[in-house]
Amino acid sequence: MSQIHAVLFDFGKVLSLAPDPRVWEQIRTISQLSEEELQNGYWKYRDDYDAGVLTGDAYWRLIAGASISDDVLCDLKAADVALWTQMNQPMLQWVAALHQHGFRTGILSNMPDAMAEGILTQFDWIANFHHTVWSYALKLRKPQLEIYAAAADGLKTAPQNILFIDDKPENTQASEAFGMHAIIYDNHDDFIKEMHSRGFGYLLEPETIVPV
Repeated sequence: MSQIHAVLFDFGKVLSLAPDPRVWEQIRTISQLSEEELQNGYWKYRDDYDAGVLTGDAYWRLIAGASISDDVLCDLKAADVALWTQMNQPMLQWVAALHQHGFRTGILSNMPDAMAEGILTQFDWIANFHHTVWSYALKLRKPQLEIYAAAADGLKTAPQNILFIDDKPENTQASEAFGMHAIIYDNHDDFIKEMHSRGFGYLLEPETIVPV
């Protein structure tokens, strides 16, 4: 097995937890949509939003109506950030340990413009990652192979020396097709077991690793 020199993380449901249902209810209230209307619109246009085809303003006006006020638009974008930013503390602690011991790290996330702006404003620790790829900025999204190439280039690391962690099988499969190693993240206990079973357990103790 190739030695891992860099760990590449998805954001949603890896560095952060699953969407907060309390915030989802806030979005429904702000938008004045039914649950069905909100769910349908939110996911119908999400791929185009992630890919930078739609801006945050255009996305929310498609869902909640072209006539919504600027104040409502601002509230919807802020609530959308809050929806996805309950943080996964065990993963953040591991990331901090990797950084402390000089290990290369990156983020590769299907992330739209308003979400990325909100996250960067809220979390200064994002700057500790060696490279970040937000899908909207490249007009690409996982599982397109080109976005994995951008992440590897940004990390200045060969694909075979990168471990990618994502919650969706189609994204990990694409990363493996590009040449990376990958693990699907579902919950932290299973993730730890998988890391050990795949021979990556040493990465969980970065103080034992000699930085490359």
